[in-house]
Amino acid sequence: MLLWAVGIAAAAIAVYIILTFNNLVRTRQMANEAWSGIDVQLKRRSDLVPNLVELVKGYAGHERSVLEDVTRLRGAARSLPADDVASRAQAEGALSLALGKLMALAENYPDLKASANFLGLQ
Repeated sequence: MLLWAVGIAAAAIAVYIILTFNNLVRTRQMANEAWSGIDVQLKRRSDLVPNLVELVKGYAGHERSVLEDVTRLRGAARSLPADDVASRAQAEGALSLALGKLMALAENYPDLKASANFLGLQ
């Protein structure tokens, strides 16, 4: 009788350990998948930046410093390794601010705001 109780307890502990391990693995995979999705969206945005800069360049030739900042920050954000989350977040934040300035710059050009290409990239 005691042997059965020990066997059942050992089996219950083994099942608990297996279920806990599987849950941890599933959680790690979900976190990796989430970071992968973020990385894909950041790369997509980064790939669209040159198109946006070229489009705005045609309308706002004298606003060169804003366009150069966006280009420089895009290069800096792309050069950082994917596992350096803190630096990458800082670089992407700076790029977002520069893109915000670029969008504000577009407010001064009504023809640019009406451009279908600009609206699609925005």
